[in-house]
Amino acid sequence: MTFPGEKRRFVGQLLDEVFDGLYGYAMVLCRDRTEAEDLVQETCFRAVKAIESLQPGSNAKSWLFTILRNIWLNQVRQRRTAPQIVELDVDESTLGLAVEASKDPHALYVSKVERDQVRQAIQQLPEEFREIIVLREYEELSYQEIAILLDCPAGTVMSRLGRARSKLRSLLSDTLRTPDRRAKGATE
Repeated sequence: MTFPGEKRRFVGQLLDEVFDGLYGYAMVLCRDRTEAEDLVQETCFRAVKAIESLQPGSNAKSWLFTILRNIWLNQVRQRRTAPQIVELDVDESTLGLAVEASKDPHALYVSKVERDQVRQAIQQLPEEFREIIVLREYEELSYQEIAILLDCPAGTVMSRLGRARSKLRSLLSDTLRTPDRRAKGATE
């Protein structure tokens, strides 16, 4: 398939801008690095293939997230009927960690621990809450964009997001407290 130079540049720029967001969203959906990479690759392939269907002035970022979600939903449906394959877990928690020499090692450690605690708490949320937190807080999609993506009213998005934030807050309330607060709370 041949694209005019302008369309090719547009698709390239668009994918550059949202690639990390697509990957993060894919990780939330499938919880597996390899599957997330495959999902993003398939999304990019389909986006390039269907670029002619994108209307001028439409929200291209939302369009890409919709493609990714639809691919994932189709894969989930197919897995329900396919036999289960068991894979060995590989601990990759230390891969790709970059240490900045200019930062205090203790501050880097605390930041990493807090980030890990938030990620773990998000993973404990039900799927509908995980998905909405990532789309709003990490991908910064508007309520309307999320509503279109999830095919539900904007009011539903707002209420789910409120419940998701509340549940996340309660999951994190004990783990992110400072030692001073714990001690103070214990003596009261």
